[in-house]
Amino acid sequence: MAEASLHHSLSQTQTLAPQMRKSLEILQAGTMELSHLLRQALETNPTLEDITEVTSLDEDTDPEEADKLEYMNETEDDWRDRSILEGRNNQWTQEDEERRQHHYNNIVAPETLQQHLQHQVDLSLIDPEAREAAHLILGNLDDRGFLESSLTDIATNGSTPISRLRKALDIIKSFEPAGVGASGIPEALLIQLERSSGKETLEYRIVRDHFEDLARRRHPQIARSLGTTVECIAEAAEKIGRLSPNPGGEFDPTGNPYILPDVIIERNDDGKWGARLTGEHLPSLRINDFYKDMIGKSGVDQKARTFLRDQIRDGRSLIRSISLRQETILAIAHKLIEQQPAFLEKGPRHLRPLTMNDIADELSLHATTVSRAVAGKYILTPQGLMEMRAFFATGYQTEGGAEVSNAGVREAIQQLIDEENQAKPMSDDAISKALQAQGIKVARRTVAKYREQLNILPSHLRKSF
Repeated sequence: MAEASLHHSLSQTQTLAPQMRKSLEILQAGTMELSHLLRQALETNPTLEDITEVTSLDEDTDPEEADKLEYMNETEDDWRDRSILEGRNNQWTQEDEERRQHHYNNIVAPETLQQHLQHQVDLSLIDPEAREAAHLILGNLDDRGFLESSLTDIATNGSTPISRLRKALDIIKSFEPAGVGASGIPEALLIQLERSSGKETLEYRIVRDHFEDLARRRHPQIARSLGTTVECIAEAAEKIGRLSPNPGGEFDPTGNPYILPDVIIERNDDGKWGARLTGEHLPSLRINDFYKDMIGKSGVDQKARTFLRDQIRDGRSLIRSISLRQETILAIAHKLIEQQPAFLEKGPRHLRPLTMNDIADELSLHATTVSRAVAGKYILTPQGLMEMRAFFATGYQTEGGAEVSNAGVREAIQQLIDEENQAKPMSDDAISKALQAQGIKVARRTVAKYREQLNILPSHLRKSF
């Protein structure tokens, strides 16, 4: 008979406190998403109030008087906190009780794709290193849930081993909605097909081996290659058509293609580049004085007092998180100006290679903090609106010693194709040689990858007669 035994084991796990999780959510939120989160906070936390209009001073107000007003407000806050700690009580009234009732008001905000995936990471039974790598990958997903950057680039930007990133990416690909973490539409469809019916189906083989033919409805060619009938291919194509090419689309709360920049880079009055946040429309929050006083009043039951203390604590934590978010994003924007002056003056061709580690080191931050801060953020530059993470990319060194980013190489490819003879379009190999003549050594397969990212067809499909 087998002997039974008990064994004790110790293990370390890392759990994010709710306030820390909320702080990370605030940091990663885009401006529109942050506005929604703050409106939700105003509805659900009775101790918060929007003072955007209340605290606005007239333009003619004397600066010294404005300073006095600010000092008086701070002093009053300090006095209220001291009076609560010292146990100064005031009479509780029926009117106070009625005003307290509005804390029952509540709304449910639509969840964003980033929030949805973040929650799944936090609930996953993975070690802290894998969780950190997963957060880094989430910061590089686009609105569709696709990973446009290569793991090599992410590893370089965040100094995370590529083996750890591969493990984290496999975990993310197991999340819902099916298809997130894919490199593009074909892989997203394969993930969905594998979950629904496995890898041995006709649909899976078509997407895996004949996706381009499928997109061009070359059913006879696919049928001949797979040894089946055109009817079977047409039926399989219909099933594939029911899959989602945009896994993250269901988390778009508005469907509005309008993008609001989080940061604007423009010249100052002295002609130098400067950055400013676009937070004018965001509510300005503070703790309502009424609820500060209420805690210290007599007649307030312990349950209500505890509730209010918790709400005030959460409100202050939210206000601090917002302030930290704004400071971090603005600091990163200023560093981008320092690192990319040629891009601001001359355009994408002059965007130099830059890693998140470079910025993180200068700001004494962790690379994952920079990754979260730029995730989903847009910046309006003299060269147009672009994602902040587009500033971070590996690149190439020309024969002359100059550095050219991936975006600069794509710009060069776009220019070559725009200027080509449409009767004799350039092949990927010809483009590679043309770039080499400019001092940029890029392999043919790399040219093909960049061309696909630019949504440019191969040469035989660009030819005009």
